[in-house]
This record gives sequence, structure tokens and C-alpha cells, in this order.
Amino acid sequence: MTIGNINNGESGFSARGKINAAINSVNTTLENRVVVKTASQLSGVLSSTKEYFIDGIIDMGTQSIEVPAGGLNITGMNFDISQLVSSADNYTMFTSPVGGSGNFLGQNYGVEVSGAGSKVYDLTDATGFNAFEFSIINYNNCTSLGDLYNYRQGLEQGTGRFGGSPSLTLHGTWLGGFRITTSIVRSLAGTMTEPLFKEGTAFQMNSRFLTDINCDLPTLAAFCDFTPANFPNPSTVQLKGAIFTRDGAFNSSDTNICSELQASDLACDWDNNIGIKNTFIGGAINNTAEVQTTITTQGTAFDLKGTFSASDLQHFDSPANGRLRHLGTNPTDFLVTWDLLIEGPNNGNFEIFLIKIDAFAAVTVEVAQVRTVNNFQGERDIGIWSGTAPVQLKQNDVIFWQIANLLGTGNCTLEVDSTWTVSER
Repeated sequence: MTIGNINNGESGFSARGKINAAINSVNTTLENRVVVKTASQLSGVLSSTKEYFIDGIIDMGTQSIEVPAGGLNITGMNFDISQLVSSADNYTMFTSPVGGSGNFLGQNYGVEVSGAGSKVYDLTDATGFNAFEFSIINYNNCTSLGDLYNYRQGLEQGTGRFGGSPSLTLHGTWLGGFRITTSIVRSLAGTMTEPLFKEGTAFQMNSRFLTDINCDLPTLAAFCDFTPANFPNPSTVQLKGAIFTRDGAFNSSDTNICSELQASDLACDWDNNIGIKNTFIGGAINNTAEVQTTITTQGTAFDLKGTFSASDLQHFDSPANGRLRHLGTNPTDFLVTWDLLIEGPNNGNFEIFLIKIDAFAAVTVEVAQVRTVNNFQGERDIGIWSGTAPVQLKQNDVIFWQIANLLGTGNCTLEVDSTWTVSER
């Protein structure tokens, strides 16, 4: 059986063969990709307009890879097939030229730098506006991840740290932030004492450090040794949905997870974490001794007196007796809950007011509540004020209570253990 003729009498099979040959003759090589099979292909001045594709496991020996001022892009098939390795002592895999490096972007490969005194990175941002960003990278048995200076921002997505002591030190001012997400840390060296993320020389991060890492630490190592001073903006050390264990065990009271930070610090915003304490923004006021509030004018509000003790202050302080001040910038929506017992003239009507004074000294009434003083037992005439109300508090807003006698000038006294609290909505 013969297929109908086409193209001046040639058979269909013959015509198709010529078409396929023509297609196969077209150059399909990616012009901007360099397939790397040997260490020598990563020597000298590399191109910032090329993607260097790691094909196989490449032993770098003592040869470093210089990240040029224009930046460097490295990719691979995956972190098992594509790897850059070195067991040389006192070796650095990635370095900067004089004047610094540009963006360093990488994905889908593994790194192993296992020699004594060796590290993966020693990089300085050339302008302070470049990025250090990696996706699906595994660090295996690394002696140290090394040092980064003055980068604008960092990103790790799907990275892993397995074995070794892969501590990364951040130096200088980072105008942006650093995010480590969907990342895992396991089987680190039992002798590791350096933190996984370390404060370097003059380190300051002007945006957030955010992670949901799944991290198992060895006996003596911390996750980070950052301090509140490294983060000048409130709520920018963000641990969100992270899991921390030490030698496989959970202990939320372990103070060496973040050795220089506490969940209550103004710099911290930690929630939904396992194995570490979380941040509960707010505070409480309790009356510990009775002090009479003198009423001199009917219907005029006066500060409610007492000897007040503030407790559990997180992103709040108490600048004066009976007052709470919001120190943070986020959140701004809160709930105020109060349970106040006030002694006064029998059948007297009193009105309490929650007063807010903002950073510009503007005064507003956030809550007003009227109750009657009743005779409970003998000469004890008590009124009960309780409730919950939303309030917005911006940075440096102060709140406190005042009281007015609506029927006369009889004085009143707030009883011991009357309390009020502020909590995030």
C-alpha cells in the first residue's frame, strides 16, 4: 500500500523525513547558559549575563568562585545531581572582588565545604542594594556558611542544612530583610557552638527577619544570637509557624534557642511556633492597695486612684501609676477588658471613662460606663464595673481610667485586686 504522493511525487514518509531533518538541524542551544562540568569553567571573571548550570558533582579543590560586581546566577538539576564540593582546608568557595559583588542568585544544587577553617561565603555587596537569594539549595557537612556584608536583602526558600556547623554571619547594615521559608535543619555536628545565624560587625537589619524554619539544634548551639539593638523597628524579628527542637526534644523554655532575644522584646513578633515561646502583645494592671479618689466637682472626671502594679508587659510599658503605653507599631487593634470594684456613697451613680492620650497629646474617651453603688453587706457600698471593648492604639498612645460622680461630690475608692488588661484582637 502506498501513501498518496505529495511535494512533486515524493512519498509522505520521504517528505516527513526531510522536514524532521530540517528541524533537527536548527541550533537549540541556550545561548545564555554555560553548562559547567569542570571547576575551571568557574574560574576567573565570570559573566553576569550568563546562567552557570552545574552538570554533575564538581570538586572545586582550592579554587574559589568570584561573584562579580554585576552579579552571578548559578542553577542545577537538583541538589543530588548538581553539587559544588571542596574538602580543602582554609578554603572559601564564593568570594567578592575588590569593590564588592552584585546579586547572587542560585537554585537546585548542593554545596559541601567540609575542610578545617573553610566556609562557603565571604561576600560584600558592592552597592548595598543587591540580593542574596537561593531556592532548593542543600548545605551538606559545611564547616561554616561564612560571612555576608551589607546586602540589601536575603531569601532562602526550600533550603536545607544537614550536618557540619553551618553558621552564617550577617555584617553591616541591611536595608531590606532576610526570609528563610520552608527550610529544614537536621543532624548538625554535636560540637557546634556557634549560632545558625550570627550577629556580625555593626549588624543592623532595617526590615524583617522572617522564618518558619523546621530546626533541630545540637546541644550547645543557638538558632541566632541577634539582639534587640540589631532591629531598630518594632516587631521585625518574626518567627511564624516555626518548629524548634534540641537533640530531637521540644522545650519551649530553652533560652538558648534565640540566646539574646525574648518573645516579649519589642523587636520580636513570634506566633504559632512550637518549641519556643510566643509573643502575646499587651499587658495588665492590678490594684494592690486602696487609695481614695477625691471628687471635688459633680459630673467632672478625675483620675481613678490606686497603687497599681503592671505585669506581663509585651510591647507595652507603664510610664506612670495606672497607665499603659503602646510601644509598638503593629498591631494597632486591641481589646481592653476591665473588672473594677469601687466603693462609694450608697445609691450613688458613678461613670468611668477609659481615656486615651495619643503621641500628639490629643485626648479621647474610648469607653464610658455608668453603674450604681449598692449596699452589699453592712456598711460596704460597692459598685461593679466590668466589660470588654475594642480600642485602637498607635505607637506611644497612653490609656488609663477616670471616674466622675454624677449625683454629688462623694469620694470613691477602687478596691484591691481590681484589674484591667489590654490584649491584641
